[in-house]
Amino acid sequence: MTYLLYIMTLFGYGCQSLTGGDIALVSGGKSNYVIVLPADAGKNDQHAADVLKDYVKRMSGASLNIVKENTLKDKNQPAIFIGHTDHAANINTGEIKPEGFMLATDSRDVYVIGGSGKGVVYGVYTLLEQYFGCRKYSQAPATVPKVKDVRVPAQLHDLQEPAFTYRETYYPAAFDNEYLEWHKLHRFEDLWGLWGHSFFKLVPPRAWFSSHPEYFALVKGIRQPTQLCLSNENVFRLVVDSLRQAIKENPDAMYWSVSQEDGGGYCTCDLCRKVDDEEGGPSGSLIRFVNKVAAQFPERQFTTLSYLYSSKPPQRTKPASNVIIMLSSIDALRQEPLSTIPSAAAFRKNLDAWGTVTSRLFVWDYTTQFTNYLAPFPDYDNLQPNLQYLSGHKVSGVFSQGSGDTHSDMAEFNAYVQAKYLWDPKADVDKLQDDFLQGYYGKAGKNMRQYVNALENTLKQTKAPLDIYGNPVNHHRDYLSPLAIDTYSKLLDKAEAAVETQPELLKRVYTARLPLEYTVLQQSRFFGTEPHGYLEAKGKEYVVNPRWPERIRKFTAACKAAGVTTLAEGGVSPDGYQQEWDSLLARKWVSSLAFRAPVSLVNPPAPEFPGKGAQTLTDGLEGGRDFSLNWLYLYGKDLVAVIDLGTAKPVNTVFMHFLQDARHYIFNPSRVSIAVSEDNTHFTDVGEQAVTPLQGEDYDIKNTPVSFKLTGKAVRYIRITGVCPTDIPVWREAPESKRPAICCDEIYVQ
Repeated sequence: MTYLLYIMTLFGYGCQSLTGGDIALVSGGKSNYVIVLPADAGKNDQHAADVLKDYVKRMSGASLNIVKENTLKDKNQPAIFIGHTDHAANINTGEIKPEGFMLATDSRDVYVIGGSGKGVVYGVYTLLEQYFGCRKYSQAPATVPKVKDVRVPAQLHDLQEPAFTYRETYYPAAFDNEYLEWHKLHRFEDLWGLWGHSFFKLVPPRAWFSSHPEYFALVKGIRQPTQLCLSNENVFRLVVDSLRQAIKENPDAMYWSVSQEDGGGYCTCDLCRKVDDEEGGPSGSLIRFVNKVAAQFPERQFTTLSYLYSSKPPQRTKPASNVIIMLSSIDALRQEPLSTIPSAAAFRKNLDAWGTVTSRLFVWDYTTQFTNYLAPFPDYDNLQPNLQYLSGHKVSGVFSQGSGDTHSDMAEFNAYVQAKYLWDPKADVDKLQDDFLQGYYGKAGKNMRQYVNALENTLKQTKAPLDIYGNPVNHHRDYLSPLAIDTYSKLLDKAEAAVETQPELLKRVYTARLPLEYTVLQQSRFFGTEPHGYLEAKGKEYVVNPRWPERIRKFTAACKAAGVTTLAEGGVSPDGYQQEWDSLLARKWVSSLAFRAPVSLVNPPAPEFPGKGAQTLTDGLEGGRDFSLNWLYLYGKDLVAVIDLGTAKPVNTVFMHFLQDARHYIFNPSRVSIAVSEDNTHFTDVGEQAVTPLQGEDYDIKNTPVSFKLTGKAVRYIRITGVCPTDIPVWREAPESKRPAICCDEIYVQ
């Protein structure tokens, strides 16, 4: 069986049987076919012909001439007709939707007929993949079979049209131009003249806030550069003027975003509030404003985000005909499909509600862990059900946000299958995934399938939440437990062994292992002095495991080789990660009378960031810049911790750190006090300190030390109280329901 027939039989490509025979385009490395373009061929026709010629030559060595139809004199010349040639008029295509295409044959000739846009280009790439056996698995060069014969079924009639008009999967592979065309994807930079959160691109606070604060949102009675004041006529004029200039500079852009900034802080001035009251929420002033702007440019298409405070549609005003709503699914967890998971209930309700007022709906979806791009994120089997659900609910465009241009967990796999589902949500999942895993990993494909399945199954069995803002440390007891990681690692060991003599395939398996190694390293910070930690006992002290420095160095080198540029959204580079570890490894472990001492808390940590619970304060580990690692996180509540030293011991000093991270609404306590007791009932206050609050806008992450000098008197119980601030600073905009958090790390007693 030839490679082509094997591919077609195994994966069902091409909906036609071969009972009508084959057309031999190339036989024995030679061909008498030509590629024929319309007399008035456009750039897409020409590009499609060039691609086809190039790949046929790479496959078979045969070089097909490209000619215009009006120069074709011999009626008996066999040909591949590209685009809307006169010959193609004999093919019954009907009306092909934009970017769709028809692949057709009669008894001799081949036709690639495209709808508008790049339909004809997509048709050629589909011919190469589904009928000639070529593959483009990643941003690496395409896989091209070396054959002497190239055949295509006779009497073929393959019409394909996209399920979504806008299709983007945001992973490194999609930054490759050929990958984009091959998989029929879009890139927002190519379609949007202005993308995403755009208010401040149109009216920059740095240019206008100091002189015209009234252009910006009134929040808690104070004008703040959080959003625009949408009832201000000067704001409207500035937005229109900015758009007019931008459109003039980029007249070919298909869409223009007029959208809120990331976060909250919408305007509550009298005029904006009046509109929002009439419309039942802050999306009212937004949609009225965007409609008003869109009316100034009736020939243009605008998008606006339905996100956070604007997620519900207005009760009275409908989006204009040239306004597209882009609804975000940001609040949904990812261990189950969007159609059923409880955390997506509000999203489903809002999607249905928008569907009753507009037929123009896009969705901004999420398929990676933004706080830890390299963490295993096994949402793989939910990707297709999610797109099927969206396709069935009037959604016509999807931005599937992955890790962007940096490598992340199974990035090539995710990009590939998402691209296929975006074109056809009903694609055969098993055949598609097996095609990728066997083609991209070669003989290791079987083991990679086992690895993917093991991650998915363990996630389900442990009922672990899968959060786009999660942390692999939080899963040390479920699907990323040390025992589970050992199981996954053994499967990858087998994968490596299967391709140990093939360096390129072996490198791909190494890259797939990076998320496991990252998880081990991150969890080793958490485990610390315990098994699986980066420290080991040496007498009564703890020192760095001697294997760790080299392990970290190899990891960061492998990250850079794999194309990892950042480990989290807005996070550190591999070199920065190495520097973090260098600082941690250089830190001498500090002994404490409270090491591993029992701790009782009046207020428990937030369930989203449990850490080690109360023992976070006496596990011998300090926190760093990441609030979710080795910090006791208390949301909107005071820290009241009582440490039991076991017996009365002389105490001279007690010290600790608190975290300041305004980006995550974490602030220093307003004051910290210490009290001691012999019986855990009667406490004596022995110190109190006020902590200076932030005096203005400050998003730097800082550790604030707090220490107390005691008399050296023997005590058994020590109570630390950190008072949580009552309000979030006005400059740090937040939803009304949002409360500040405080974080404390190790409490040292000496």
